[in-house]
Amino acid sequence: MADDSTATPVDQPSEDAQVTPEAPKPTDDVPPEVKAALRKANKEAETLRLRLKEFEDRDKSEAEKQAERLQALEAEATSARAEALRLRVAAKFGIGDEDADLFLTGTDEETLTKQAQRLSARDADRKKQGNHVPREGNPNPAPAGDDAQFARSLLGGGD
Repeated sequence: MADDSTATPVDQPSEDAQVTPEAPKPTDDVPPEVKAALRKANKEAETLRLRLKEFEDRDKSEAEKQAERLQALEAEATSARAEALRLRVAAKFGIGDEDADLFLTGTDEETLTKQAQRLSARDADRKKQGNHVPREGNPNPAPAGDDAQFARSLLGGGD
């Protein structure tokens, strides 16, 4: 037979069970003037709640607009700083605007300086070696020897 000392009586609630209080029942003995005033107050409260929400939304959207504007200005300032740095490095190494636009693509000073050094070194090498054509601009001396004599005889020149 089981020990009945641990059993809980059916009519007593256990400690884990939650007791929910009963909701108050509306009373019918409230005067109609009070009911009308209560309805009016609830309507006004709802109107005021909606107006408050409009003001909060308006302020929120203004704050969002300001945040977006701030973000755009920060991006513009960063871009301007990068452009100024690029032009400063280009001027330091004597690089023209077109070459700077095309070849100086770094975003920090170290990278831009390395790119500018490399570009100016290539330009200096090209100028040093240049496009050299020997005897360019010098008149060719008249050919001598048998070839010249053969040409004169063909063209009817005399000896």
